[in-house]
Amino acid sequence: MISDEQLNEFRLSGEKVRVVRDSIPENDVRGIVVAWDDTHVLIRKPNRNVVKLDRSYSYSPSREPRVLPEE
Repeated sequence: MISDEQLNEFRLSGEKVRVVRDSIPENDVRGIVVAWDDTHVLIRKPNRNVVKLDRSYSYSPSREPRVLPEE
C-alpha cells in the first residue's frame, strides 16, 4: 500500500501517476492525485473525471516504465 507521504509528494508536485490495477495495460489509470483516506485515493484523469481507487494498487510516476503489481 502506498504511504501518505508518497501520496502527499505526488499531490504537491502535481506529477501524473500511473495506477496499475492488473496485468492488462489498457486498465491502467493515469492522472493527478487529488485526495486520499485510509482505503482509497482520488485521481483526476486528463478529461477531468475523478476516479476513486483502492490504495492497494501499484502507484508510480507516469514517466517511469510500467511495473506489474506484486500479487
